[in-house]
Amino acid sequence: MGFSTSFKHVENTNPKDKVLITILNYVLTQWHYHPQDINDSFSNNLFNNFIEDLDPTKRYFLQADIDEFSKYKNDLDDQIKKEDVSFFNLVFDRFSQRTEESKLYYKEILKNSFDFNAEDTLDVDYETKLYATSKSDLLLNWEKQLKFSTLSKLYDKLNDEEEKLKKDSAYKKKTIETLEIEARKSTLENMDEYFMRLDELNETDWFSTYINCISKEFDPHTNYYDPEAKKGFDQDISGKLEGIGARLQKKNDYTKVSELVSGGPAWKQGELEAEDIILKVGQGDEEPISIVGMRLTDAIQYIKGKKGTKVKLTVKKVDGSTKVISIIRDIVELEETFVKSSVVKKDNRTFGVIHLPKFYIDFDEKNYRNSTTDMVQEIERLKKENVEGLVLDLRNNGGGSLQTAIEISGLFINKGPIVQVKSRDKMAEVLKDDDPSIQWDGPLVVLVNEFSASASEIFAAAMQDYKRAVIIGGKQTYGKGTVQRVLDLNRYHNLNEDIGALKMTIQKFYRINGGSTQLEGVHSDIMLPDRFSYMEIGERDLANPLKYDKVPEANYTLWNKYENFNVAINNSKKRVASNTNFKLIDENAKWLKKSQDDTLIYLSLDAYKKDIENNKNESSKFKSIRDFTTNLTFNSPLYELPKIESDKDLADKRTAWHKNLKKDIYVDEALNILSELKLKPQHHLVKN
Repeated sequence: MGFSTSFKHVENTNPKDKVLITILNYVLTQWHYHPQDINDSFSNNLFNNFIEDLDPTKRYFLQADIDEFSKYKNDLDDQIKKEDVSFFNLVFDRFSQRTEESKLYYKEILKNSFDFNAEDTLDVDYETKLYATSKSDLLLNWEKQLKFSTLSKLYDKLNDEEEKLKKDSAYKKKTIETLEIEARKSTLENMDEYFMRLDELNETDWFSTYINCISKEFDPHTNYYDPEAKKGFDQDISGKLEGIGARLQKKNDYTKVSELVSGGPAWKQGELEAEDIILKVGQGDEEPISIVGMRLTDAIQYIKGKKGTKVKLTVKKVDGSTKVISIIRDIVELEETFVKSSVVKKDNRTFGVIHLPKFYIDFDEKNYRNSTTDMVQEIERLKKENVEGLVLDLRNNGGGSLQTAIEISGLFINKGPIVQVKSRDKMAEVLKDDDPSIQWDGPLVVLVNEFSASASEIFAAAMQDYKRAVIIGGKQTYGKGTVQRVLDLNRYHNLNEDIGALKMTIQKFYRINGGSTQLEGVHSDIMLPDRFSYMEIGERDLANPLKYDKVPEANYTLWNKYENFNVAINNSKKRVASNTNFKLIDENAKWLKKSQDDTLIYLSLDAYKKDIENNKNESSKFKSIRDFTTNLTFNSPLYELPKIESDKDLADKRTAWHKNLKKDIYVDEALNILSELKLKPQHHLVKN
């Protein structure tokens, strides 16, 4: 099979690009917390990361292209300093050429039927995959990828036919030949759509990718936002989203769910989960299109949409199974990102559960609600219900305001240091709570997981260092011990156009015991197994994270008002070790990790079916985990009942939350600990 194509080279002469590189170089070297030496090593890393960002699945570039590009491998540092974009021009030019050629490849391949009886496989371990050495090898790669895409569609269509027959015994099933044609047609349409959106991207879009590769060499949280991306960022932090309410990220060639927005449509629907991979997206009842291989920004365009519209997501779960999930899009209200609480009875005693999804604050409107004032209010409401202890749930809390993290920590201790913050080339500064009164002086358990990050880690670390609370959850929290600032780059030039902004790391956090939360996170007092225990999740698994280090310990006094702090912890460890459900969760986590590491996909229909069925059978062994429930009853605090009666949406949200709490084995153990913790007699002080 042979093809020819013509491609017109367009030299990058945009003065903005050169100005942007100069400004970026200046700002990063002058103001980043840990500036990198822009040298040959930096150049090598930038080279590899940019190529990988353009062609993560190695389906465009040939090895000959990489060899040609390699002459720049040690020169990119010099190009940055000289405002030279020769490397970008060459790579972008060749990438554009190869993508144009690929349009011919997929169309030609999809003209003919695939042989799904032949034993064949596709290895999706793209990190170890070699670039094609010839056009024929490249075509073979394309053929396998298109075959897999068509096979997955054929499998779905065969299952649909069986379901139709079950519902109507008179239904005449389509032949496999007909379904194969339909599956190929669907794959073709998806590829047409993918390349159409690819064509919409211009040189500026790809240059932004290059710039971001430069910024990310400094650390994973230093990101460049072009003007359009900055608008999206501003919209995101405004707290009002329209769509399904899910945070998405790119994982190789796939779009992965990183978190669900509490109270959002996906959260309420209940089937979409963090770590799910979205394979296809359908608008209403239209034929879904594959988003595999799409840029994240493009995939998001398909997933988000107007309130009231339906989107159908075909997702791959962490156990390897696939599922079609229908979600009605809606406005994702800020309300469910605020503090909320529940009251629960356990052994004739009353406890409170507070969920804090983020450490929020509005710096522009000082009188607007923030997490500190909301937390004070929620504690006071729970005290009126005579709760004897609190569980503070910080799972999936990605952080937020440092100020509120300090203030909320101060609600649970006498005055004293909370966190240390170090700027570049300066001594660490101890940030304190100066108010000697305490909002809650009763027993406290803090629940965290691998997705608890930044400000969450500051709070958890402070509570742990003071021995004010028992910290339970995953082995460690996320490990993000850095703070970023968004810098408008337009202040550094006089061009008559917007060049965007830079989110840059400017400080590091340290615990009051002197240790950094960077990489290490906060290690739980009681480590509970979860499905992500063996997954690569956290700051330590990102590229170019800042290192762990220490500063001198701050001067602080242990809270020391529990009678049986260590006893309660040891009792919990014994319960967890003997709990069959936790043992099963650990087994499931190991199996999920093994499944994740298996990168081989079968391309024969029989083997593909068998593999899916095996995954389903293996997954069924862990069904009891999903069936777990307690005999506890969770209710809204009394103050919220009138609101619930008048707001059906709020009522539905709370019903769903309370149902989840009842089935939450981690909350159950938190309450077990809480019921055991005993305080010494003490004088109760309350913050005003």
